[in-house]
Amino acid sequence: MLLKILDELKLPPLLPREEMLEILQEEIYGCMPPKPESISFEVEEEVIPKFCAGKAVCNKVTAKCIVNGKEFSFPFFANLPTDNEKHPFFIHVNFRDLNPDRYMPTEEIIDNGFAVFSIYYNDITSDDGDFTNGFAGILFPDGKRSSTAPGKIAMWAWAASRVMDYAQTLTDKLLVDCGTVCGHSRLGKTALVAGAFDERFKFAYSNDSGCSGASLARWTRGETVKEITDRFPFWFCENYNKYRENESAMPFDQHYLIASIAPRHAVIGSASEDLWADPHSEMLSCVAASPAFKNGFKYENRYPEINDMFFEGDIGYHMRKGLHYFSREDWNKLIQYINLHR
Repeated sequence: MLLKILDELKLPPLLPREEMLEILQEEIYGCMPPKPESISFEVEEEVIPKFCAGKAVCNKVTAKCIVNGKEFSFPFFANLPTDNEKHPFFIHVNFRDLNPDRYMPTEEIIDNGFAVFSIYYNDITSDDGDFTNGFAGILFPDGKRSSTAPGKIAMWAWAASRVMDYAQTLTDKLLVDCGTVCGHSRLGKTALVAGAFDERFKFAYSNDSGCSGASLARWTRGETVKEITDRFPFWFCENYNKYRENESAMPFDQHYLIASIAPRHAVIGSASEDLWADPHSEMLSCVAASPAFKNGFKYENRYPEINDMFFEGDIGYHMRKGLHYFSREDWNKLIQYINLHR
């Protein structure tokens, strides 16, 4: 059933990873910002006393980067278990600078044996069309972009990689080769982009990422390229506007983004009532990306149903009941997938 739908769609065929990444940069997200010429970290320890009843410390870290000869700094939270063991970890790109947060149940994550870092996305650059503030102001001093210059999603993904730079220094506290980048909605798109371009992430998890994230553009009952670029053109490079009501001309579709995470692990979370993100299309994208992975996507040949968890392959997919939200159930299912494959 699902393969027949994909055959009828005539999606662009999968290509070698580097070629797909090049297309994604040129046609949707923009060229990824450069790595810093230098980076250092300033740590303020135990900013929340008795955090998680003493099971973890919450440190506030400031990343100080030199990019294009200019300094750019941003803060993030580092929540680290205190049991003197080495732990897998999450880098969560978050909508708020709260720790814990309604989208990040920190104590529950710690209790499951994980560390978790949290970035507030507006600390990187604002979620609007202003390209003069924050990291955008470093890249574009005059606020003007070329057609393939990065949009805001690429900048937020860049920041997740800078937190990974810090995580790699904590070899006494973390399993540095077992990191997951994760996010919800627009920040789920961000997590997939970070996971595609930074091979240090073993897992990339998008929650309800929808259009221009996990959902196919050529087959959707939800948001379209026109609708997303009408409201949020600044998330993407300007070239993406070519495909408004013209998805059939795209030399890619979102299966390229998932496939570019191979040979590591991509995990997609959907919600049954989140029709704008279109769970059916998100799962179809996993099917289309499957050949890029050694162990592919192991699924039942039908549309997803509530409580489905297809966790055996290198692509994981689950769908819960409910609305557009990054819930505890989502976190617990993600943890379950990671523990199966770490």
